[in-house]
Amino acid sequence: MREVKLSDGIITLSPLRLDDVQAHLAGEDELLVRWLNGGPGTREGIEAYFRHCREQWDSAGPLRAFGIRTGAGEVLAGTVDLRFAGEGLAPGQVNVAYGLYPSWRGYGLATRAVLLATRYAASEGGTEAVIQVEPENPASAAVAQRAGFTPGRPTRSKDGTRFDWYVRDLYAAL
Repeated sequence: MREVKLSDGIITLSPLRLDDVQAHLAGEDELLVRWLNGGPGTREGIEAYFRHCREQWDSAGPLRAFGIRTGAGEVLAGTVDLRFAGEGLAPGQVNVAYGLYPSWRGYGLATRAVLLATRYAASEGGTEAVIQVEPENPASAAVAQRAGFTPGRPTRSKDGTRFDWYVRDLYAAL
């Protein structure tokens, strides 16, 4: 795998790695569990997921998971991932999901991460980015709108969960 490192001078995105596990576990809170992770993380579970993420990078699979890093020491502030295939996605659509640890929220880092990640998605052949947000999560919807996404169609997952879609043409990201 070629090492991918994206930066806007404030944050850097690079693939998640095993030495990020402790920082991720320390940063996980109720909001990340509710909106992103689906349940509290365990060391074993997070290590397995981060190994899977690395395998996806190595095999050019449909998942590209980045750590959102900030500062000279590139401290892990959260994650952003791209899925180039998945439930409800049309060919060319890329799902974008993100989460920040509590101490990093409110500084615009999620919006920066989404902008960097969508540029990368466009360079990898994606044509439209999709952010799926549960209606009870206005902070995530605000990130999508600040990153230039517009409201799309609402959908329901297989388990009946409602999601508001926000979409952005990726040609504009280049």
